[in-house]
Amino acid sequence: MRTPSSAVGHPAGQPWWNAQQPSGMPVHRYRRAVPQELPGPGTPRPWLDRPLDRAPLWSSVDLRDGNQALANPMDGKRKRTMFDLLVRLGLKDIEIGYPSAAETEFAFVRHLVTGGHIPDDVTVSVFTSARPDAIDRTFEAIRGADRAVVHLCHATACLWREIVFRMTPSEVMALARDGAERMVRLADRAGGDIRFEYSPETFNVTEPGFALEIANTVAEIVDATPERPLILNLPSTVEMHAPDVFADQIAWMDRHLDRRDSIILSVHPHNDRGTAVAAAEYALAAGADRVEGTLFGNGERTGNVCLVTLALNLFSRGIDPQLDLSDLPAVRQTAEECTEMGVPPRHPYAGDLVFTAFSGTHQDAIAKGLAHLRDQAATAGRAPAELPWDVPYLPIDPQDIGRSYEAIIRVNSQSGKGGIAYVLRSGWGLDLPVELRVEFAAAIQQVTNATGAELEPQRIWDAFRAQYCDPGGWAGFTAPGTVTGDDPGDAADAVLAAARERGVRAGTDRLEHDGAGSATGAAHACYARILVEERPVWGVGLGASARAAAVNAVLSALHRSGLRPEDSAPEPQPAGPKEGTR
Repeated sequence: MRTPSSAVGHPAGQPWWNAQQPSGMPVHRYRRAVPQELPGPGTPRPWLDRPLDRAPLWSSVDLRDGNQALANPMDGKRKRTMFDLLVRLGLKDIEIGYPSAAETEFAFVRHLVTGGHIPDDVTVSVFTSARPDAIDRTFEAIRGADRAVVHLCHATACLWREIVFRMTPSEVMALARDGAERMVRLADRAGGDIRFEYSPETFNVTEPGFALEIANTVAEIVDATPERPLILNLPSTVEMHAPDVFADQIAWMDRHLDRRDSIILSVHPHNDRGTAVAAAEYALAAGADRVEGTLFGNGERTGNVCLVTLALNLFSRGIDPQLDLSDLPAVRQTAEECTEMGVPPRHPYAGDLVFTAFSGTHQDAIAKGLAHLRDQAATAGRAPAELPWDVPYLPIDPQDIGRSYEAIIRVNSQSGKGGIAYVLRSGWGLDLPVELRVEFAAAIQQVTNATGAELEPQRIWDAFRAQYCDPGGWAGFTAPGTVTGDDPGDAADAVLAAARERGVRAGTDRLEHDGAGSATGAAHACYARILVEERPVWGVGLGASARAAAVNAVLSALHRSGLRPEDSAPEPQPAGPKEGTR
């Protein structure tokens, strides 16, 4: 066990208020230097001040990179379902497979090409290693395609060169040169619009100078031009550095490439450090034009960058993502069926719980924000969906991506009056007075504290109705039809006057009436607080009219006071003058 901090002293250079002690873990094994060509500490980074104003070219690698990371790779049927989903979402750049890797991959590419299943505005790409036989098989797979991209990839970093492939830098350069030249020859023979993509895999841990040299060489061999650009894809194959370092690498390449106007600069971030989304956003600011990723981040180890999160991050800033994610639950369902992997409940935007608040303070703020939006809309005479979104704790309107408000606020032992009141308002249209919210919340919290579990909205409604909307034995005391007049206040006074005639010391302390939601089975709701023997008691009434609701509210309050009609009797009336007397 670690020695108590009081006995070991304070780590050098650490503030006095930080009592943390060394972990004892082998930190010395993981000190990674930043590539020397990149800006050092204090060097200006112009890309930090370059705000994004448009979506990049999105490239889905769900069918290749994502597929190869699945425990059960997709068969042809699931692949086709995924491809059709990507097309419906609006993706125009889709990597459809690694045809030299397996017969299933080859057959699927042929299915799309020969079956005429690729829309005219969609460009498909196929992945290949630098082996000559793999390149040949790849071109065989796309034979007859009107338009396609052949994606050449091989590792370039020192660690891979020396340990995995046992190659020198010059041998790696020759591999890239030979592969690019072979692609050009085969493309010339194939005809059609065949373009190229090149990935120096492990780019992020490759010496920047070598990465630049090999990229410029490939661009020259394929004769990249503005009319026929090379996609230069720079992967963080295993995420090793902070997002800003990756962005510095992209910015450095952006500045030094020989044919920058003839290159679509692409990034392929992985998520080993959990910062792929941040790395991609920084990289776009640093000069990248295109992002490769998967819909929900599926990929080797911790996955690829999540295109859904990236796109909706842009959406949340008022930038059109140019992907239709307006029915995100359906997108998620299809992706889960294809990959046989679930989307975690806290996954940004798509997870079951990302728009849900259990905390009482959060619930109160959300409920007030939604009410304020409704009030603004009513004042402006417009629908809430037409107004700018500005609600605490919710970065976007869940309804804009096909989510509902029903699960925004859920009640457990951490919840408060605001959340419980929101449940009743959103589900049953009841807008409780603040004091009643506090009282009912205390009752609900006793239940959640005892069970330790979440309470479903229906249980909250059932508890509320049983506690506040039940007239009990007073139900037949004064039927609503026997109280004349339309005014709710007059009706409530009439009921209490009848109760006082039976000796009940009760009077109206507060009376509020409002509409009720259709789920209550009534058109009107009334909230009555009466004083019984100087003690305040709440009751709630529902009815077809405001008058009927007021009567029911008072009767429910009388029932909650603990009095029963049979416990009271009519007060004796004073005797009148005897007959014959004056």
